[in-house]
Amino acid sequence: MLQWLLVGLLCLLAASSLPAAASQTRENPTILVMGDSISAAYGIQRDQGWVTLLAEALTAAEYPHQVINASISGETTSGGLARLPQALETHDPAIVVIELGGNDGLRGYPTDTVRENLRKMVELVLQQGREVVLVGMQIPPNYGPRYTRAFFGMYETIAREMEVTLVPFFLEQVALVPGLMQDDGIHPTAEAQPLLLDTLWRYLEPHLEAHLEPHLEAHLEPLIAP
Repeated sequence: MLQWLLVGLLCLLAASSLPAAASQTRENPTILVMGDSISAAYGIQRDQGWVTLLAEALTAAEYPHQVINASISGETTSGGLARLPQALETHDPAIVVIELGGNDGLRGYPTDTVRENLRKMVELVLQQGREVVLVGMQIPPNYGPRYTRAFFGMYETIAREMEVTLVPFFLEQVALVPGLMQDDGIHPTAEAQPLLLDTLWRYLEPHLEAHLEPHLEAHLEPLIAP
């Protein structure tokens, strides 16, 4: 009899811990950034980068989200795809920002391969019930009009077919503005980072708003529980 009582007590304790865990997930949704050097703050202080500015903006706007920056300078879509499953398991994000492809393009990788890698990343995120913001990039025109058009167009194709949010071109406000790109012509300066955040925020904010209602419900639960 005592043995069954102990088993019952353990089951009760396990069940009682589930709402708390679920509440914590709802209260603190995570935004996971899977990017390359553009998101890893290459050439500037890390706390000047747009990802850090995003975390600060979320706090200032009283959004409950936290930000995990899993970006690596030099990262390609194949590298991002290989790292993604572990990143999803480790960080349990509600939203995944995928900012990859630029290094593939600069290395002249076939667009079919790049597109398939990105598609697999998006598919993996969606299969786990998470949201995607896909960040589009462009490459310099010296790679030829056919390649540059195919490269730019693949982001729109993926976003349309998989019905995810697309940031058409992340560097649209800074790419051609003097003083906003580093000497290499590829990486934005510290002064450009707020503009990068501004570009992303327009597409990210609807996803943030969608999480506010569950967040408020989590705070109300202790008040309305029987």
